[in-house]
Amino acid sequence: MLLRTGRIGLAAATLIADTLKGTAAVLVASWWCGQDHGQDCGLIAGLGAFLGHLFPVWLKFKGGKGIATGLGILLAVSWQVAIAVMIIWLVIAAASRYSSLASLIACAAAPVLLWFIGTPSQALLFLVLAVLAFIMHRGNIARLMNGTEGKIGQKA
Repeated sequence: MLLRTGRIGLAAATLIADTLKGTAAVLVASWWCGQDHGQDCGLIAGLGAFLGHLFPVWLKFKGGKGIATGLGILLAVSWQVAIAVMIIWLVIAAASRYSSLASLIACAAAPVLLWFIGTPSQALLFLVLAVLAFIMHRGNIARLMNGTEGKIGQKA
């Protein structure tokens, strides 16, 4: 939505802040728990950051859709897969001009890519995050199917 407001600066700041939220949660928890349990703590903290973004207490449990926060978690877990997911998003967004479609396809790709590189616990987390993202995007999915979803560059 912010991408369609025409306020690129606000959209960029929101993207950076939401991404850092996910990255910081994973990295701080991993460091805090130490070498033996760091990865598990990081994944749990990432899930917590994601859920906190979707359902923030101070906004009466009505938050965002989690895409940027999920990207931040992915950057901390596997920066290589994060780059692949960003490329997928860019290609789909450029081809379709639908940010929501690009986000959903990129979300669906993350657990598959993580599985193929041999990190099943990370793939499982991102499968859960992808399911939640699809649930949060149900209105966008309906608009995509009806042909009424707003496009990138189109005023909201």
